[in-house]
Amino acid sequence: MAFQKAVKGTALIGGGAIATVFGLSQFSQYRNKHGALVQVEAEEGAPVRREHLPTREQQLAALQSSGEFDVLVIGGGATGCGCALDAATRGLKTALLERDDFSSGTSSRSTKLIHGGVRYLQKAIMNLDFEQYRMVKEALEERAHLLQSAPHLSAPLPIMLPIYKWWQLPYYWVGIKLYDLVAGSQCLKSSYVLTKARALELFPMLRRDKLVGAIVYYDGQHNDARMNLAIALTAARYGAATANYTEVRTLLKSPGTGGGRPRVCGVRCRDVITGKEFDVRAKCVINATGPFTDSVRKMDDQEVPNICQPSAGVHIVMPGYYSPDNMGLLDPATSDGRVIFFLPWEKMTIAGTTDSPTDVTSHPIPTEEDINFILSEVRNYLGADVEVRRGDVLAAWSGIRPLVTNPDSKDTQSLSRNHVVTVSDSGLITIAGGKWTTYRAMARDTIDTAIREHNLKAGSCRTMGLQLEGAQDWSPTLYIRLVQDYGLESEVAQHLASTYGGKAFEVAKIAQVTGKRWPIVGKRLVSEFPYIEAEVVYGVKEYARTAVDIISRRTRLAFLNVQAAHEALPRIVDIMGKELNWCEQKKKEELETAKTFLYYEMGYKVKTDQLTDSSEISLVPSDIERYKKRFHMFDKDKKGFITIVDVQRVLQSISVQIDENTLHEILNEVDLNKNGQVELNEFLQLMSAIQKGRVSGSRLAVLMKSAEEKLRRRQPIPVDRSGGGL
Repeated sequence: MAFQKAVKGTALIGGGAIATVFGLSQFSQYRNKHGALVQVEAEEGAPVRREHLPTREQQLAALQSSGEFDVLVIGGGATGCGCALDAATRGLKTALLERDDFSSGTSSRSTKLIHGGVRYLQKAIMNLDFEQYRMVKEALEERAHLLQSAPHLSAPLPIMLPIYKWWQLPYYWVGIKLYDLVAGSQCLKSSYVLTKARALELFPMLRRDKLVGAIVYYDGQHNDARMNLAIALTAARYGAATANYTEVRTLLKSPGTGGGRPRVCGVRCRDVITGKEFDVRAKCVINATGPFTDSVRKMDDQEVPNICQPSAGVHIVMPGYYSPDNMGLLDPATSDGRVIFFLPWEKMTIAGTTDSPTDVTSHPIPTEEDINFILSEVRNYLGADVEVRRGDVLAAWSGIRPLVTNPDSKDTQSLSRNHVVTVSDSGLITIAGGKWTTYRAMARDTIDTAIREHNLKAGSCRTMGLQLEGAQDWSPTLYIRLVQDYGLESEVAQHLASTYGGKAFEVAKIAQVTGKRWPIVGKRLVSEFPYIEAEVVYGVKEYARTAVDIISRRTRLAFLNVQAAHEALPRIVDIMGKELNWCEQKKKEELETAKTFLYYEMGYKVKTDQLTDSSEISLVPSDIERYKKRFHMFDKDKKGFITIVDVQRVLQSISVQIDENTLHEILNEVDLNKNGQVELNEFLQLMSAIQKGRVSGSRLAVLMKSAEEKLRRRQPIPVDRSGGGL
């Protein structure tokens, strides 16, 4: 009864606000376009789409031999690639340079949401800020476009907002309904209210005490790095000369006409892989470098003030059992006033983000403080029967969000939540700020400015409704054909379909025969994940040039489980070595570079920090004796340490075989001083860390416990990872 009264009261309270926003929505000049119609218009108006993707070598040759380009974009993130796609589809001669890999920066380290921004709408209404309202309106329209242009990489996601106080129900219900209303015809699905019982049924991990009910609304979710890559590949198919690992060294300038200021007319760049330097000339140069915006602006003018104020956002990934398969969670007010999302992603659970000032760097590192903050907030919303363990953090990363001040605004101290397009006196165009969801609108505004400022001959934007790489031949049931036609595992087939769309057949065609009855083709890189070896080969065709490109952006293995990525690296390097003709020295360098990336940027370091030589052993005497007995089962000679030989001897005695490489990996996880052996003190430190929840899923601990129990029963010992993390 109380619940029904609250809902009725909610309707009365929200009526005036809804009417106000409805009026604003009608007043807005933004166009609502229907996807099917616009798709036809976009495809018909655009230049011819290439059937075959040019190689990186062909793209570099085009950059050096094609004369002057109309547009040259610096930066291969979502915005930069969006600018290249927009320009190319308008028929402009387009080039794009990225000093690292496509999506190597912020664009691959997002919360994976395609959203309008519920909190921004709240601020727009509270502060009567029409500009903020327009930003949300535009983002919601772009959300619909992104879901239509790459349906294989994106999908609507229901997000639950749990309510723990009765007064919050009408307050949040009004806000969420306004969010639906502003979306208008582009609303994904209507939000709704849940009773306490129904909320717990859909999200059983929720904290039960004081729970009143919940509100569920819809936003979009995507595979951000693959989406960025799809934009880049689509631009290449429409004729853009795109090259990753091509660094801009300086801006080229021509004398100004009539004694005026020199004008930017191109760049001097360097192929990072070969070291070769060359010039690329263009009528218009666009700076779309995200957090590095100011460094390119200072290439143009050393005296220009900084406009970028970088902010670091940390995310963590936990096992999938922490959240339902298809329901996210929003914490609208954390202990320090920030917003935390808790979302299912790629069969895992992603939680984040933090928001703290940082320095601009190409290699942001997640901190233990940020990881523990996220875990603390997660604990506040999960039930007491769900133990949130530090050891269940499978990966962690930090992304730098480039917040900007508008240099053309009177108030240059205030941050702009929208994007900013500026033109320098020398003609350099800079696009900065904004958000992932609005990349297409940002690109449209940027190319419109380029055409106007540089007198380029081109029509209006043609990217609304334009399908991205893989979308054209995709259908929800495509994976069934992959299973039937090629003999792939169902899980692998679903993964390929949702990653490559219609291009999944090209990956399946080069998949290796397994030699098993089933699956017929598709050798996995690691047993727990559906990534297969053929994806490494195909990744090279998609311009991957380093092992890091494969583990973090062509596949998402590093973002899902850093330890699994570490184990897959040797095989990935071997395959890439064959494709790219690497010598043994180059393969060793790639392996070490990728390990360093995992160690610092993806949270492997914080794993080792949980178990060090100085880790405290806080076990009761009875536990110490129990673990000593278990250890001495392997250390028969009472040496004080165990080696791979000791483990093999015990396994042979119970008729279990594990390959030597796997055993080396298992011992190396615990071998703190890396001397090839596990000492008694190291084993006790491990067991103490497991009891505290700092470490989970240790394969050595599982193996030794199983051996102790099964020496009597002679049963096989499971050694697969069981959700263990950092």
